Amino acid sequence: MPLNNFDIDIFLRDYWQKKPLLIKAAWAAWTNPLEPDELAGLACEEGIESRIIARRSEGWAVDHGVFAESRFARDDPAPWTLLVQAVDHHVPDVAALIEPFRFIPNWRIDDVMVSYATDGGGVGPHFDQYDVFLIQGLGQRRWQVGGMCDADTPLLPHEDVRLLAEFEATDEWLLDPGDILYVPPRMAHNGVAVGGDCMTYSVGFRAPARSELITDWSDDIVDALPDDDRYEDRDLDPTAHPGEISPEALARLHAMITDVMGDADAFARWFGAYNSRRKYPDTEWQPDESVSVAEVEALIGEGVPLSRNPASRFSFIRRAVGVSLFVDGTGFEFGADGVAFVEQLCAQDQFAVDPGVSQDILALIGKLVDQGSVAFDDEE
Repeated sequence: MPLNNFDIDIFLRDYWQKKPLLIKAAWAAWTNPLEPDELAGLACEEGIESRIIARRSEGWAVDHGVFAESRFARDDPAPWTLLVQAVDHHVPDVAALIEPFRFIPNWRIDDVMVSYATDGGGVGPHFDQYDVFLIQGLGQRRWQVGGMCDADTPLLPHEDVRLLAEFEATDEWLLDPGDILYVPPRMAHNGVAVGGDCMTYSVGFRAPARSELITDWSDDIVDALPDDDRYEDRDLDPTAHPGEISPEALARLHAMITDVMGDADAFARWFGAYNSRRKYPDTEWQPDESVSVAEVEALIGEGVPLSRNPASRFSFIRRAVGVSLFVDGTGFEFGADGVAFVEQLCAQDQFAVDPGVSQDILALIGKLVDQGSVAFDDEE
């Protein structure tokens, strides 16, 4: 559902990665998609990342889940916040909050973190390395933003949280349910619950660090190189200075690196797989039984829709002819006849597959079902 009071072109031109934007009453009729008790229940489950941050007289205290149900029954006088990561992986109505932001490419989307706070609760003044849309779901939260931060910005000494040692607000807003605040990367910000039962949905976006790209891309290259691929200088001339590393040697050594690092097509294939890895790869989503191509074809013929797993990541790269599809760290190659299906698969959370798709597409769907990336929604 598109957002009210929001122009995508103006936002991308004037605000994206530049300055914050408050979007008041972004939906005509806002309905909070998750109850506080349901969020607490997720924090009690294995395999779901969660933490509680409390502001106590002696400083900030952090507890990491999995939590016992009794943790939420006790009366804690200190303001506290429960944060649960990737709630969109488990609650379809929360996953639907991502849809209005699909004008940003899928490969940039991370997850939806959900927080619940008591009166005065928050996580303290901080900054993030990514873009975030903060959707007020329940209650009220006062948000303040400050200046831009970097690696040299002073932080408070703490093992579990990265809080700013100094924070000076330059703007302030009180958000009601259905309001959205966009905060660009590295901008200092601080949110504090006003009254009880405050819930916020944080739609976060990924921004790979240069160091991460170089490290992982290099590891991928190294794994494919043979041990006997070594430096050679068959045209070596006598040296007048034994201690010198000559320009010619440096050029050969540099070429050994750049020749493999400069392969743009290989980089594209690597990045597609790297970027599509699941946020929590150890979580098991596979069905109990595998599905055959014949069963896939029958389900499609019956009009059973195909649904994507919200925990899975889908993206593609166009080729001169056809596309490379990437799902959960695995790449698949298709010719021109597979482009329309791949575009639809990466754009829609659920859809009815055209019964006329090729055997290659049927085989792909079977593989994706077996690895838990998609499923046929045959609830009826």
